Amino acid sequence: MSDAPTATGPLRGNLTQGPLTRTLLVFALPQLIGNVLQSLNGSINAIWVGQLLGDEALAATANSNILMFLLFALVFGFGMAATVRIGQAWGANDVITARRILGAALGLTGAISLVMATLGILFADKVLDLLATPGAAHDQALAYLRVVFIANPIATITTMIAMSLRGAGDAATPLRFMILATVLDVALNPVLILGLGPAPALGIAGSAWATVIATSIGFVAMIGWIYAKDLPLRLRGAELAWLCPRWQETQYLLSRGLPMGAQMLIISGAGVIMIGLVNREGLVTAAAYGALLQIWNYIGMPAMAIGAAVSAMVAQHIGAGREDRVDAISRAGSLANLAMTGLMIAALVPFDRPVLELFLGASSPSVAAALHIQDLAIWTYLPFGITIVLFGTLRAYGVIYAQLAVLFTAMYAVRLGAYYLLYPVLGPDALWYSFLLSSVTSLALTLLTYFKLPWRKRMLARIISAREGVPA
Repeated sequence: MSDAPTATGPLRGNLTQGPLTRTLLVFALPQLIGNVLQSLNGSINAIWVGQLLGDEALAATANSNILMFLLFALVFGFGMAATVRIGQAWGANDVITARRILGAALGLTGAISLVMATLGILFADKVLDLLATPGAAHDQALAYLRVVFIANPIATITTMIAMSLRGAGDAATPLRFMILATVLDVALNPVLILGLGPAPALGIAGSAWATVIATSIGFVAMIGWIYAKDLPLRLRGAELAWLCPRWQETQYLLSRGLPMGAQMLIISGAGVIMIGLVNREGLVTAAAYGALLQIWNYIGMPAMAIGAAVSAMVAQHIGAGREDRVDAISRAGSLANLAMTGLMIAALVPFDRPVLELFLGASSPSVAAALHIQDLAIWTYLPFGITIVLFGTLRAYGVIYAQLAVLFTAMYAVRLGAYYLLYPVLGPDALWYSFLLSSVTSLALTLLTYFKLPWRKRMLARIISAREGVPA
């Protein structure tokens, strides 16, 4: 495989060719499947822990997962920054720049994850105290966390490689090894929790060790595949020195990655506030909302997958100098998301009662509450899905802080403001109407940003300047 940019045609994984909608959907589908697998993995492992070890152990993993999500937000930011820059380089047939960015991203996030894992192991006890983890769950959460932190550097690097491969138009390779890791994780959980066969009985730590082993095997297998297939986005020989990033690449990843990660923190922070407001309404409403979150998590997956695919596609079109197709990509992604999310909602609504009864039980009073909430709030995912898709285009152009402003305004100012204004009139239903108003506001502000703010010419000039200034 030549290290020079391809002169005779587009690189393998180029997303600037062919029908837009078909290319977009084919590229987004593996990521959508991967998102579903990750959620199923978490749900099945939660069932193993809850059924085999009880409620205290399940609460322990829930508290631990809060911390792991915060670390994921950081990785997501740097991963999206790398995806965009690699996509731009791939569209320009510039393999060397793509590899440089990959090396820089792996070096930077690898170092950060090692530090965070070390600190996590040392101070996990103190962090759990800050979270006010219930005493009954505290010791189990501590045992679980200290093992999971061992896997964090490997999981971080695996995620970074997967996101970078998607930037290079390869969504199939990450999916292969996510399937492998997921199957291993699910299978090893009961073996290591209970000590089946020759395995020791490790209790809740066994669930954590299952994740460590599955993640490690998936990582080694993916690296072996990349080099066995000589995929273009690999580092070899002198290129391994790029794992020690120059300031130029580091500055780019920090300036783009930190605010992208902050978007995840804003969304998760709004979710925490929402749970607090729901808890005020009592156990029935809280249980109903908890069950709905399990379902809504899947409803939101098409937007996340299509938004990431749009970001990679637009980045490649920027690199290839084909900005004339950018609006068409955004339109195709928005329509595809509306169709997929709408179909999922239409398929769910006739069967929402039996689905909710799986989580709550047929005789639970929370079922009726959940059905009422769903009738009011599930439509939120239609406008918010378009927002996420358009965010993908804006992210490819480096428009990041406007997205932060949109999310903060919609999820805090509008949602909380509407809640407090409407509560005296609507009571608990103010929660769900504020949810819908927030979603519609986020779409309106995003459309304003997309069509009215003068970001295209300015950001394109910066991208071209940066591209020309990075030596091959």
